[in-house]
Amino acid sequence: MKKDILDPLYMRRAIELALTAKGHTNPNPLVGAVIVKDGKIIGEGCHQKYGALHAERNAIKSLSESAQGATIYVTLEPCCHYGKQPPCTLAILEAGISRVVIGSRDPNPLVSGKGTAYLREHGIEVIEDYLKDECDEINPVFFHYISKKEPYVALKYAMTADGRIATDKGSSKWITGESARTYVHELRSYYTGILAGIGTVLADDPLLTCRIPDRRNPVRIVMDSHLSIPLDCNLVKTADKGTVIVACLDEYTNGNNEEKVSSLRKHGVQVIGVSPDSKGQHICVNDLLKKLGSMQIDGILVEGGKHINASFLSAGKVNKIHTFVGSQIVGGRGSFTPVDEMGIEEMKDSIRLSRPKVRAFDTDILIEYDVDKPKKIKVKV
Repeated sequence: MKKDILDPLYMRRAIELALTAKGHTNPNPLVGAVIVKDGKIIGEGCHQKYGALHAERNAIKSLSESAQGATIYVTLEPCCHYGKQPPCTLAILEAGISRVVIGSRDPNPLVSGKGTAYLREHGIEVIEDYLKDECDEINPVFFHYISKKEPYVALKYAMTADGRIATDKGSSKWITGESARTYVHELRSYYTGILAGIGTVLADDPLLTCRIPDRRNPVRIVMDSHLSIPLDCNLVKTADKGTVIVACLDEYTNGNNEEKVSSLRKHGVQVIGVSPDSKGQHICVNDLLKKLGSMQIDGILVEGGKHINASFLSAGKVNKIHTFVGSQIVGGRGSFTPVDEMGIEEMKDSIRLSRPKVRAFDTDILIEYDVDKPKKIKVKV
């Protein structure tokens, strides 16, 4: 197996390129590619947006000289099927590239193992799993969505240093400073959808948009079991400027409130019916995620209150936690907490988190966790 001492440098450059398209490729993955010949980078590129050229073809398009005998470093296994773009394996072969170094394996059944097999069958040296962990880390949403057919779920909330999301009077603006709140808009541009509960809509009348110029706005989703959303709220009034989905119990889309459903749809709101949970009072998180997945929503940022947070955690559907901790203490009673009661009585039964990452925003901090093997909580009735 031929090796180059600069292999790590080239693959990390490919990762860097992939990340420049963050928030633009969904539901496709982030992919970067670098072409090297005689110790020199002669071409590079990334998958810039959904439906556009893939990373390998963009790298080939940028070539400063012939790629005959060159090596291409690509963060994800090259595709070998016709989709919105032709196969990248064919482009690699036609360019005369003789060596392919791959980071992540593609779990997509249309690609998985077939891309590398095609390249080897045509005499190209293939190295797999190179810096695999680093390459895998840039595509958790894609890997989850392609295998589960439902969105990757990230939970975001802000709390004070003593664990409160509001004062006893309900005041919550602002727990964190401007720098941390700007980063929240970065998250909104990364995830395809943003989800809030009807309680948040009624209390705050939010827009749920990304306020960073030239960034993508998320699909706005409201969990509204009993179709209580006001027709004059900001979300309904701006539905013609960006997708709004209201998820309610399926009885409301089956004739229970035809007038309200019709009015919302006339405003451009998508109303979807969801089956009830085991208690029959609220929508089922599992069914909601299946329906969102069928709409090509590959990842959602949940910005709900404690009830919404508890419902997703109890269903075992949270993959990521973004916890902002503001640099203040307010004290008070225990009702204003980030997550509602879930029936967990013993610490051994708690939801375990892993791989913490900590960063500071002025005097506030963000702690990001992966949820360690999300599990469904058996709620006691």
